[in-house]
Amino acid sequence: MERRQPTADEPDDARTPPTTQVAVVGALAIVALVIIIVVSLIVTGRPPDTAPTPSPSPEPTIPTSAEIFPGGLYADQLNHAVEAEQQLRASGDTESADLILEISSKPTAIWLGDQYTETELQPLLADYRADAERLQKTLVFVTYAVPERDCGGLSAGGLPRDDYLDWNRAIASALDGSGAVVLVEPDSIAQLSNDSCAGVSEGRLDVLNAAVQILADAGLTLYLDGGGSHWVEPEVMAERLWAAGIERARGFFTNVSNYYRVDQERDYAEKLAALVGDANYVIDVSRNGNGWQGHWCNPPGAAIGQDPHVSAGTTGLDALLWVKHPGDSDGACNGAPEAGQWWETNALDLVRNQKER
Repeated sequence: MERRQPTADEPDDARTPPTTQVAVVGALAIVALVIIIVVSLIVTGRPPDTAPTPSPSPEPTIPTSAEIFPGGLYADQLNHAVEAEQQLRASGDTESADLILEISSKPTAIWLGDQYTETELQPLLADYRADAERLQKTLVFVTYAVPERDCGGLSAGGLPRDDYLDWNRAIASALDGSGAVVLVEPDSIAQLSNDSCAGVSEGRLDVLNAAVQILADAGLTLYLDGGGSHWVEPEVMAERLWAAGIERARGFFTNVSNYYRVDQERDYAEKLAALVGDANYVIDVSRNGNGWQGHWCNPPGAAIGQDPHVSAGTTGLDALLWVKHPGDSDGACNGAPEAGQWWETNALDLVRNQKER
């Protein structure tokens, strides 16, 4: 049979054998695909129609100490030393007033204990918050009302569990969004090693964990009780801190109401920090000017320490604070009044001893 030849007025593809058409189209498709791939590689660095390789999640940025304490430390004007200095000056005892001014002029932590009811906390904290915002300083509070506080010691007290958590809720509500720093319950964790606290360990750590959750949810910066350099081994403290909720805190504090030197505390704190996720820490230096004096309760020979300030370094140390107020008694020992009461003789000695170094 004769193959018919296409006429001049028929389209070109009608004159091309089918197999040839397929070959041409396929070749053109391949060329087009190669062009697309080359262009895609040039523009995006990857072939077309492939999912991009996910970028690794950025490491969370850890705030610096300056960001934790913006503007520096707030100086409380409602403590015993401020009142004593004013009274001494009004009475004409300028020499003593000038000595007490060495204490009253320094920023100190504000202690919130069970002497304040939930109702009383609201206006008190509102006033502090307003004043700190006006001055653009950072408030530092201490909570001190944990159940079975001090396990019957010279600072015995505390609230029942449910009342304690409600009390913490009142603090969280009043300070929510303020950026305040809270030191949670000095001695509450380290003291569990004492025989007097036998039987309260499990309940103590559980209630602290609940309180930490309440305060952390309000965006407050928290430090938990880290004891001190001559009290509990770092490994033991680390286990307790995890149980108390250290992962929701900035870190821990050391040396509160104690007298050990900064170098001793830093050495201990660095070891402890490494066991709790490289947490940060603060150190109480209010009365460690002469170091350990052989006894913790109002020891003769103690002196105020260096001025409180925020650390400018890159280590885990966030700040050196005056947590314990110089001149406030540790308890009824060495001729002192009850715990927390003003003892002017001791306050004057703390300043004189510092000046005589």
